[in-house]
Amino acid sequence: MTDWLISIEGTEAGHTLALSLALMAAFLHAVFGALQKGRHDPWLTRGAIDGCYCLMAAPFALFVVPWPEPHMWLIFVGVLLIHTAYKFLQAAAYTKGAYTVVYPVVRGTGPLFTVIGAYWLFGEVFNGTQWLGVAVLMAGIFGLAAYNMLYLEAERDTLNVALMLAVVTGLFVALYTTFDAYGIRATANPFTFLAWFFMIDGFVFPILAYLRWNRMDNPPDVVPLMQRGVFGAIIAVASFGSIMMATRLDKVGEAAILRETSTVFAALIGWLVLKETVGPRRVALMTLIALGAVIVEFGG
Repeated sequence: MTDWLISIEGTEAGHTLALSLALMAAFLHAVFGALQKGRHDPWLTRGAIDGCYCLMAAPFALFVVPWPEPHMWLIFVGVLLIHTAYKFLQAAAYTKGAYTVVYPVVRGTGPLFTVIGAYWLFGEVFNGTQWLGVAVLMAGIFGLAAYNMLYLEAERDTLNVALMLAVVTGLFVALYTTFDAYGIRATANPFTFLAWFFMIDGFVFPILAYLRWNRMDNPPDVVPLMQRGVFGAIIAVASFGSIMMATRLDKVGEAAILRETSTVFAALIGWLVLKETVGPRRVALMTLIALGAVIVEFGG
C-alpha cells in the first residue's frame, strides 16, 4: 500500500483520494471535538484519548514501520511542541465556552492562515475563484459562531475569554496543519511519520490529566473515562491520519479548506447529540460553509 500511495502523489488519483480523506477527516474531527465537550472534563478526556492512541501507535512505531531518518527527530520535537500548545488552548476554550460557539471560531480562523502558510512553505497558489470560496466558507463559519453567540444563554460570563482562546487555537490549527504537512512529506514512508506522530503526541496530556484528576474533590470514575478515551483514540487516528495523508497526496490548502466542512458536522452533532438548538438560520449558514468548500474544490 505504501508504494501505491507514494506512486499517486500529485496525480489525479491522488487528488481524488485526498478529497475523500479530507471529507472523512471533517466528519471525524467534528465527532472528536464533541467528545471533548461532552460528559467529562475536557482536560481529562483529552488525556484519556492521547494515552490510548499513544499505546495503540507504539507497537507500530517501534516494530512495524521503518524508523525515522535522522533529520526527522527535530521535526518530531516541533510536532510535540506545537500540538501540546494547541491542545492546551483547545481544552481551555472548551472549558470556557459552548461547543457550538467555540468550534466554529477555531475552525474558521485556521483555513485562511493555512492557505497563506501553504503558499509560503509549499508555493501553493489559489486562483480568484478559490479565494471567493475561502471567503464564502469563512463567512459561513464566523456567521455561525456569531449567531450562536447572540442567542447563547449559558456560559455568557466567560464568552469573551472563550472567543479569544478560540481565535488563538485557530492560529495553532493553521500552524500544525502546515507543519505536519511538511513533516509527512519529509520522510520516505508516510506511515513512519503517522506512527511516530501519534506515539510522541500522546505522551504529555495523560500525565497532566492524571495530575488534574488526582486533585479533584470528586474525580470521575476511570472506567467510563477510559472507554471514551479508546473510542476517541480510534477517531483521532482516523481523523488526523486522514488529513495528514491528504496533505501528502495533494495540496495542503485545499485539504485544509475541505476539512473545515467539519463545522457543518459539528452543528449537526451539537443538535442531535448534545441537544443544542439548530434553526433555519444556522442551517443556511451551514449551507454557506459547504458551498465555500465546493467552490474551492471545483474552482481550482
